[in-house]
Amino acid sequence: MISEDDYKKVLSSLQALCARREYCPSEIRQKALLRLRSLLQEEERDSIGTIADRMTEELTAEGFVDSLRYARAFASEKSSLQGWGPYKISQALLAKQIDRQTIEEALGSLDSERAESKLEKLLRSKWKSLQDDPQARFKLLRYALSRGYEYDSALRSLLERIESGEEDDI
Repeated sequence: MISEDDYKKVLSSLQALCARREYCPSEIRQKALLRLRSLLQEEERDSIGTIADRMTEELTAEGFVDSLRYARAFASEKSSLQGWGPYKISQALLAKQIDRQTIEEALGSLDSERAESKLEKLLRSKWKSLQDDPQARFKLLRYALSRGYEYDSALRSLLERIESGEEDDI
């Protein structure tokens, strides 16, 4: 079994990590598992998951780890800096074991006008490399979908450009 002193050291190191940046519960649990594995003997490692769960719960209760805060920060960063759409953000958060309700709240906090603007900027940038391609519009739509934007949103953005006569500079 892990000593109380070792437990406090690991917990303290996890608190220091959480003080520097946001982590979701599954990431913190994984970090706890890695730190605990080096402290325990081979025959004691079956209790490692329980200890890591207890540490994660403790860090959550103390406010070091918060799924909603993490999801909002993640969604904001991916949307504004990397140009990800809501679907791609949602899938990434699901992979990090964030529940759907928390994901919906995080996506709801995003500025939809800013996301539409980012989509248009991405499409303009991509259009420059596709101008001479006969399937450019199809590829542009597929590109928007691969970035995680919804079909309706991507198609609307593309059609608005075409209808306004700006198709040469989509």
